[in-house]
Amino acid sequence: MEYLGIDFSCALGSLRHGKIPEKDCLLPLISKLLGYCIVAASTTVKLPQILKILKHGSVRGLSVVAFELEVVGYTIALAYCLHQGLPFSAYGELAFLLVQAIILVAIIYYYSQPLGVTTWIRALLYCAVAPTILAGQIDPILFEALYASQHAIFLFARIPQIWANFSNKSTGELSFLTCFMNFAGSIVRVFTSLQEKAPRSVVMGSAIGIATNGTILSQILLYRNARATEEKKKK
Repeated sequence: MEYLGIDFSCALGSLRHGKIPEKDCLLPLISKLLGYCIVAASTTVKLPQILKILKHGSVRGLSVVAFELEVVGYTIALAYCLHQGLPFSAYGELAFLLVQAIILVAIIYYYSQPLGVTTWIRALLYCAVAPTILAGQIDPILFEALYASQHAIFLFARIPQIWANFSNKSTGELSFLTCFMNFAGSIVRVFTSLQEKAPRSVVMGSAIGIATNGTILSQILLYRNARATEEKKKK
């Protein structure tokens, strides 16, 4: 019995005989199910951040460069997984995250008027290059180099935001829910990538996501508690 590339026959066969499925049978099944859960959750992961900006009409405390680099990283990662022929459950969330990240950057641009010339140049350059990368119409060696660099891109996408939070002693309009979902998704993706025998570089990307998203999440909790304590003292 197979559905959406998930083979249930092994697990159902064991349960039918009153036995707990073996590890070799159960882990791949759990991996596939978790993979599709991540893909489903990714359709709304950035929605809380988008709604928070629209509600307050402000991008206070948000690093524009951080979100731009995130778009670049998602583009490279999605293109690489597509052309490596990995199963959709192993990377599907990247497609939804990329679309939401582009929408988020557009909203940040809107509330960051007037935009500088360099910002427009970065946006136009992305629009010109991204279709070629997604179509895989570049040299394979360059493709591998780009994918290797996307780990650094995601790392540097988080560093400006982490530094801005530290400097301001505030996380501004950052959404706790979006950051938490990013953090949890990175943890689960490490497990599913290992089970799907994804390239080591894919696993490394998720591990970097755990570290950076975890740092931002801890900053949100830290500065929120500090602000709450100050407000109590004033009262």
